[in-house]
Amino acid sequence: MDALLFLVFAAIAVGCAINLVLQTHPISSALSLVGVMGSLAVLYLLLGGEFLAAVQLIVYAGAIMVLFTFVIMLLNAGAEKKPSRKVLSTAVALPLLFTLAGIGAYFAATQTPSADVVKFGAFTAGPLEIGRALFTRYLLPFEVTSVLILIAILGAIVLARKEI
Repeated sequence: MDALLFLVFAAIAVGCAINLVLQTHPISSALSLVGVMGSLAVLYLLLGGEFLAAVQLIVYAGAIMVLFTFVIMLLNAGAEKKPSRKVLSTAVALPLLFTLAGIGAYFAATQTPSADVVKFGAFTAGPLEIGRALFTRYLLPFEVTSVLILIAILGAIVLARKEI
């Protein structure tokens, strides 16, 4: 049953991620990102990470997506104009895309070291261990990410400001 749920929510996450890239309206893309984050929360639950699932929903699907939506509305971004597609470029691009994906899959399968198999429900770290790791071992990436988000918001405000 766990494997079936994993496959269903992994497919939902991949489908929402593809939809995120293909959407032309920014708000629709943001909603697709919420679908990806919700699916990831369910995958964390399947692995036994209840705290991570709750944080995924509250922090990312909640707060960060509200922030993204605010910035998108602040920029007043509309739908993109679709470029005209040529049949020749699609006929050349698709085989190249599949070739690149095949080469990437080959190198990923042969060059990466083998890892232990993930066991469903085997994740035993609680909030204390996660917090300790976040504020000791991963403090610099955590702070750099928050500063980058702040810089992106300030950049959006500067770009959206109207000249007086």
